[in-house]
Amino acid sequence: MTVEELVRLRRARDQMDRDYAQPLDLAALARTAYMSEGHFSRSFRAAFGETPYSYLMTRRIERAKALLRRGDLSVTEVCIEVGCTSLGSFSARFTELVGESPSSYRTRSHEESAVIPPCYVKIVTRPLRDERAKDLPRS
Repeated sequence: MTVEELVRLRRARDQMDRDYAQPLDLAALARTAYMSEGHFSRSFRAAFGETPYSYLMTRRIERAKALLRRGDLSVTEVCIEVGCTSLGSFSARFTELVGESPSSYRTRSHEESAVIPPCYVKIVTRPLRDERAKDLPRS
């Protein structure tokens, strides 16, 4: 993979980070990287270790966790706020990545993380996608 391709892939990844709540599809992201959809998907996975869809959903779930910790929005409102269109799919993906449902995550106390600087909270609460996630305590 060339440096130019990596720069274009980062541009698409930055778009996902910035516009996670917007409707983003593979075709639009591939256009951002100036690649065909298939080449973009394969190259993204090779460069970042996950598919574009998985990366985008991880960003959405990270943001959803922050909104749910605040406690002022319902699970449905959070689902819409982070750009998901299906409450069922959002809940299933949230449960898969976090280890508990969005509603149980929302209702439990998060006071222990209130004294931790936000940059560390982001690191500790980042959803994991591999086998290690099953063995770790949930925050």
